[in-house]
Amino acid sequence: MKFMCAAGLAFAIFVGGGLPSPGVTEEAATTITAVQGERGPVTNLPMPRYVSLKATEANVRRGPSLSHRIDWVFTRRDMPLRVVGEYGHWRRVVDREGMGGWVHYSLLSGNRTVIVDKDLLPLRARPSPEAMEVAMLELGVVADLGECSLDWCRLSAGGYRGWAPKSALFGVAPDEVRG
Repeated sequence: MKFMCAAGLAFAIFVGGGLPSPGVTEEAATTITAVQGERGPVTNLPMPRYVSLKATEANVRRGPSLSHRIDWVFTRRDMPLRVVGEYGHWRRVVDREGMGGWVHYSLLSGNRTVIVDKDLLPLRARPSPEAMEVAMLELGVVADLGECSLDWCRLSAGGYRGWAPKSALFGVAPDEVRG
């Protein structure tokens, strides 16, 4: 059995010493959410939806323009993000911890990835808890997302392919089915 580790586990850093600056509104620090079933006003794509980070570094801003302050810097290429808002060329995104802000759309990709949310998650040969283990995935591993049933998703990470329970992944909706 092989183990896959989450090397370079830098998800995001807070710019400015780790604490909000004086005058930061309560709204800026709250979790961002969207109503299920909405459509984006710019793209007409479903909201919320998942994308991945195309760039190796992306500034996450307080608002949808270059003049807004940078609150975060995402530093992990292929990290899955949830899009919960749109404005022009900007997308409001949230990471697996519920933190986020506005990112320029050119830094995002439609390629689907997930982050393993459970340590030593078995990657199985078939979508069954009794199936043979192909590999073990550590907490924080980013994997490419393939097909998904109601309970299982096919993943590809580090040259290994297999199935994992959807409930142990961030980057795929609980009711999402992919063919």
